[in-house]
Amino acid sequence: MSSKRKVAILGATGAVGQRFIQLLQGHPWFCVEVLAASERSAGKKYKDACNWTMESNLPPEIGEMTVTDTNVEAVEKAGNVDLVFSALPGDLAGPVETEFAKAYPVFSKASAHRMDKDVPLIIPEVNPDHLALIPVQRKLRDWKGFISTDPNCSTIQLVISLKPLMGFGLSQVVVSTMQALSGAGYPGVPSLDIIDNVIPYISKEEEKLEAEALKLLGSFNGKEVRNASFKLSASCNRVNVKDGHLESVFVKLDSNPSVEEVEEAFRRFQGEPQRLKLPSAPEHPIVVKKEQNRPQPRYDRDEGKGMSIVVGRIRKDPIMTVKYMCLGHNTIRGAAGAGLLSAELAVAKGLA
Repeated sequence: MSSKRKVAILGATGAVGQRFIQLLQGHPWFCVEVLAASERSAGKKYKDACNWTMESNLPPEIGEMTVTDTNVEAVEKAGNVDLVFSALPGDLAGPVETEFAKAYPVFSKASAHRMDKDVPLIIPEVNPDHLALIPVQRKLRDWKGFISTDPNCSTIQLVISLKPLMGFGLSQVVVSTMQALSGAGYPGVPSLDIIDNVIPYISKEEEKLEAEALKLLGSFNGKEVRNASFKLSASCNRVNVKDGHLESVFVKLDSNPSVEEVEEAFRRFQGEPQRLKLPSAPEHPIVVKKEQNRPQPRYDRDEGKGMSIVVGRIRKDPIMTVKYMCLGHNTIRGAAGAGLLSAELAVAKGLA
């Protein structure tokens, strides 16, 4: 790539916006050009507008950048942008992303447009062919740009693990999640609510998991995505862990593979990002742990620089076919890293 594409980050002061900034440091294809946030942050230097919560230090050059307002005119005045990453809250993202998409490629982590019929919902290893919705979307809406969305954090890791199992015939899935505090953003869950406690409810999370997985694993017929036909039931819980969602997954398959065959399917799984050697693509999208007590968030969430998911405790199930534990880093693979990889795929395919 001859020159780096300049990007704007919408919602740059939030937890996902910060993770975008962190992951974009030294990126070979993209550089941060504009940081946009709410009116209360606009006009301030980023270091004064943002409560930086990442593990690494705030890059000095980012800290000195002036935050602009989250609208097209302000962003265009602030810099010459090639594409947009949206880390906006779901309730604000809808109309803002629509305005930007008239002129720019928008890669959204927000939920607002995920289930729109002409908007691709993408996990690059799972359904790269769904990016073919972009020309359909542009024609329908008469846009120069487009919107491409990333799934919910808990959906991403589950669906990556389900993709290689589709070769055995996927019939039913039951998943119970143990989701990290960082998934609620900052400041997130009050400490007195979560210390010595588990909260067995996360607003709209189960509905997102159950709907998004079927779109992601569905088939594109040239005009729209037809949902996959398997059934999925989800139960979502918030637990006292900083980063890393852990899921207990039960799968009913049409065939009856051995545990060894399932392990091998996980290990061998790769997708288009690995074949294209995209900058953010992990060498192994799925890492299999053989220890009886793994994966664990504290020890395994950073596999593949946080872009791999980790499965373990793969075993036969007396009611379903197989069951296993699945772990993913919710703010890297489950959030900013997902958007970054989707943008890399779109660039590699000449769409952005």
